[in-house]
Amino acid sequence: MCHFLFPETRGAICSPAQKEERTMAMRQTPLTCSGHTRPVVDLAFSPITPYGYFLISACKDGKPMLRQGDTGDWIGTFLGHKGAVWGATINNDATKAATAAADFTAKVWDAVTGDELLSLAHKHIVKSVDFTEDSNNLLTGGQDKVLRIYDLNKPEAEPWEISGHTSAIKKALWYNNNTQILSASDDRTVRLWDRVSMTEVKTLQFGVSVSSMEYIPEGEALLITYGRTIALYDSSSLELIKSFEAPASINSASLHPDKECIVAGGDDFKLYKYDFTTGEELESYKGHFGPIHCVRFSPDGELYASGSEDGTLRLWQTAVGKTYGLWKCVLPEELVSENSDVLYNTSPEIKA
Repeated sequence: MCHFLFPETRGAICSPAQKEERTMAMRQTPLTCSGHTRPVVDLAFSPITPYGYFLISACKDGKPMLRQGDTGDWIGTFLGHKGAVWGATINNDATKAATAAADFTAKVWDAVTGDELLSLAHKHIVKSVDFTEDSNNLLTGGQDKVLRIYDLNKPEAEPWEISGHTSAIKKALWYNNNTQILSASDDRTVRLWDRVSMTEVKTLQFGVSVSSMEYIPEGEALLITYGRTIALYDSSSLELIKSFEAPASINSASLHPDKECIVAGGDDFKLYKYDFTTGEELESYKGHFGPIHCVRFSPDGELYASGSEDGTLRLWQTAVGKTYGLWKCVLPEELVSENSDVLYNTSPEIKA
């Protein structure tokens, strides 16, 4: 259990005003999820299921891991890749996982048993995987600049292929109820494709390569990062709504499900939180001992996860001091009433 306590007031009686002031002073206390031995380069949450929600991480150690989303507790490791894993995702009911790797394969896994279901051979390193809503198709993209669509019910069939990018594809996502595809590439473009005609519909040009892309269908928003810029686009028109500038190069950003805030992480080891409406920086703190490669909000918005060059995943509370998952808020007067030193803990980290 994590207890948010104030050492300078231990044993003191708090007035309402003091309690409010100290609540505001609570500091972020992350859950640290160890287990990986190389940089963590991608992560994804499942939607909420009857069994809670889940978190999958992709790592250069070649061993993607599945965890309970709200606690970070390790569930299992998918074993079978023979190279760095660059991308990972979970389907809607959290029964299947997919991974993209440097061994020129994308793999589909049974997320309950951990068994490998399919291994889809590619011609180069695979960087991105994404399931359709019904889990019948898998979209992949990678170093060979080609988007591929696999029918998972006919794995022996050749995939549909879409070409057009002139450099490696970093991220590929199903878009607009799976009728379109959105892809981000090192050619400094984000391109929208029609699934049926497999032709390009629209292109967004950038001055530098796009570092991350997040599509939030419910919020009708598309979040793109490039350089130090965090940009929000209307998902229907792909017109720019607003953008924020961070103090350092940003590798990943995520929008809160209720559009309350945006979190981002990058090369300066820090996590930043911005007000969605004003763009004001609300918080910033050193989050890891290496550059942050990926950041994502949980489906309920109560926490966000970050993955780093330092080989760890960390879980952070959106509202610090709230009792949730392994976090428990204990006010100073509650400690006095229990008269227990066991509860007193000011450790900045909790291992999951």
